[in-house]
Amino acid sequence: MSGITRRDFIKAGVGIAAATLLPRRLFGAEPAVPAGPTIAVASGDKTKLVRAAVDALGGIAQFIKTGGKAVIKPNISFAANAECGATTSAGIAKQVVELCLEAGAAKVVLLDHTIADPKLCTDRSGITGAIVDPKKVSLLIPTEERQYEEVKIPGATELKSVKIARAVLQADKLINLPTAKSHSATGVSLGMKNLMGVTWDRGYFHKRNLHRAIAELSTIVKPDLIIVDATRALTSGGPGRPGTTAQLGKVVAGVDPVAVDSYTVGLTQWYNKSFTGKGVKYILAASELGLGEIDTAKMKVKDVTA
Repeated sequence: MSGITRRDFIKAGVGIAAATLLPRRLFGAEPAVPAGPTIAVASGDKTKLVRAAVDALGGIAQFIKTGGKAVIKPNISFAANAECGATTSAGIAKQVVELCLEAGAAKVVLLDHTIADPKLCTDRSGITGAIVDPKKVSLLIPTEERQYEEVKIPGATELKSVKIARAVLQADKLINLPTAKSHSATGVSLGMKNLMGVTWDRGYFHKRNLHRAIAELSTIVKPDLIIVDATRALTSGGPGRPGTTAQLGKVVAGVDPVAVDSYTVGLTQWYNKSFTGKGVKYILAASELGLGEIDTAKMKVKDVTA
């Protein structure tokens, strides 16, 4: 695809999608590893969890290429205590950044459209600790509408178009890096829910069928890699806190957004109850749109120790 910008590719993809009603993939080239329900679950040394999980999927070179721009989407939307699980761990984000640089990324951008005050979110999450090389790594919190571009969603019923951060549209690769937490409106907030943070107007989602809207967003925003920070999970009181935090000590990685979320929701109880992917409406909606595998029995799970 040399000579074609990411934005051109997206626009071309939208044109194709209009004919098929449901976009197959708009963000990035097809991953080198087979798409499908392969999940890597790493536990052990917390400083090595990301590498262990990504290596189980074939290594970071499968996802990040030399000389490109990678956008990493952590969840730093709330000005919460970094240890409660409401935000992605800065330590986990740092590991992802380091792997991207190791693979030869020329530029790495940590991006989130925060809900609370950007400075408070930045300070309390500790996310700047992931900026290991200021010449190549930056933090972007796009707070102005001009930093977004409208993208239509063919075949959608709840989210016919959405304004997406230009930095995401212009990136070569997108890594979704959510934290595992509860959520008052959706039950849990995992990978697909985290993608609301690349849009301009989160409030619009809540004016529609929120679950379906989240699923429809995932028909056009398709990360090249999903890495869930499940080192600790905010199992009640989410999305902001206060609540109960469970220490899980895991990282879950994969390329199938439905499979990753469906597997992760089964790692612990939420509100003192156990759930499967089918019990979370936005995960079920994404499955019904054909975006991935919801049945954990049909996933290939690779448990690895860091």
